[in-house]
Amino acid sequence: MDISGSQFSQCNPVGQFAPLEELLEITRNPKRFTIGLPTESDPFENRILLVPSAVAQLSANGHQVVVQRKAGLRSNFTDQDYANAGAILVESTEEVFQCDVILKLTAPTDSEIALFRPRQILISSIQFHRHCKDYFRKLSQKRISALALELIRDDSGMYPALRAMSEIAGPTSVLIAAEYLRHPEYGRGTMLGGVPGVNPSQVVILGAGTVGEFAANTALAMGASVKVFDDSVTKLRSLQINLKQTLFTSILQPAVLSKALSTADVVIGAIHSKQGRTPMVITERMVGSMKQGSIIVDVSIDQGGCCETSIPTTLANPVYQKFGVTHYCVPNIASKVPRTASYAMSNIFTPIALNIGNEGGLENTLRQNQGLRLSTYLFNGILTNRVISEKHQLPFQDLDLLLATLR
Repeated sequence: MDISGSQFSQCNPVGQFAPLEELLEITRNPKRFTIGLPTESDPFENRILLVPSAVAQLSANGHQVVVQRKAGLRSNFTDQDYANAGAILVESTEEVFQCDVILKLTAPTDSEIALFRPRQILISSIQFHRHCKDYFRKLSQKRISALALELIRDDSGMYPALRAMSEIAGPTSVLIAAEYLRHPEYGRGTMLGGVPGVNPSQVVILGAGTVGEFAANTALAMGASVKVFDDSVTKLRSLQINLKQTLFTSILQPAVLSKALSTADVVIGAIHSKQGRTPMVITERMVGSMKQGSIIVDVSIDQGGCCETSIPTTLANPVYQKFGVTHYCVPNIASKVPRTASYAMSNIFTPIALNIGNEGGLENTLRQNQGLRLSTYLFNGILTNRVISEKHQLPFQDLDLLLATLR
C-alpha cells in the first residue's frame, strides 16, 4: 500500500507510524472595515485611541475611519489633522456608531449601548467591577463582540495597554507631587529633590511594579531620596536591577512603613491588584502622623486606593486635604498628558485593527491570537468571560469551544 501521500507518512522516533491531526485550512481574505472614533462621553477622559498618523496608515490599507468632530481636541488633535489623514468627519455619535468597529477609551454608556447593531466590534475599557448585571445583559442583547483593552495581552503575556499607561502614570505622579509640594496652599513650599547644603525630599513609593519603577526612576533623577515598599522581594530585587542602583527597599511591614511615612514629603501609591480591590496598606492613623503639607498621590485609586483616606477625585478638582496632608486621587492620571498617552495607545491598537482586517475578520484573528481571545468578553452577544458570568450569574460559553464549532 502506498502511503507516501497520506496523513500517515510521518514516523515517530522509534519508527512507528503516527497519525497526524488533519489541518483544516482557514481562508483568509483581507477585509476592509469602517472604524469609528466617537467623542468620549466622560468629560475627564482626554485621550483618544487613534492619532492622525494612525488614521493615515489605516486609510492607506483600505479601511475607512470615521471621526466625530472634536473627538481629538482634548489631546490637541484638530479636526483638520484627522481630515488631512483621510478620516471622514461626522457630527453625531449616532453616525460614528454605524461603523463596523468602535474604538473608545471608556466603557459605553447606556445611551451608547442603544446605538449598537448586531455583529459590530467594540474595543474599549470595561472595568468589570463598576458595572451591574443589567449592563452586561444589555450589551449581550445587542449581539456585538466586545474586547476589554485592559485585558489584551501581547506575545510575551504582558498587558500592553496597562503597561503603557503605567509607564506614563509613574513619572507623571512624581511631577504632580512636585507641583503640589511647592504649592503655597497645598504643599510645604519645597522643591522635590535637593540642592547642595539642603536635605533632599523624602519620597515613599508603595508598589514595585511598572508604576513604582518609573516613579522611582523619575524621583531619583530629580534628586529625591526614595524608599520603595512591596510585598514581593522578587519585585523589589527586579526594580533595583532595572534602576541600576541600590536604594532603600522593604517588604510591607506596618512598623517600618509607618516610620517612613512620618518623615515622607511625598507618597506614591502604586499597588496593583490582579483581582478585586487594592489592599489599603496606609491607615488613617498613619496619614495623621505625616508632616503637614506632605503629598499623597494614590495611583491605585482606580482599584479603590491603597490609602484609607483616599477618595476618588477628578482632573477638574484633583486634590483635597485630610490631616493637613494633600491627597491627589485622580483615577485616569494618564489623561493629564493626553497627547503622549494617545500616541502610546495608538501604537498598540493600530496593529490590532490592521491585523483584524488582514486576517479577514475578528473570528479568524481570535483563532490566531490568544492575547485577543483572553480579552474578549462578548462574542456575537455570547458572554465568554467567566469572571463576569460567576459574578452576575449570567450564561457563559468558553470562547475556544465556541470558535471550534464555527469552523
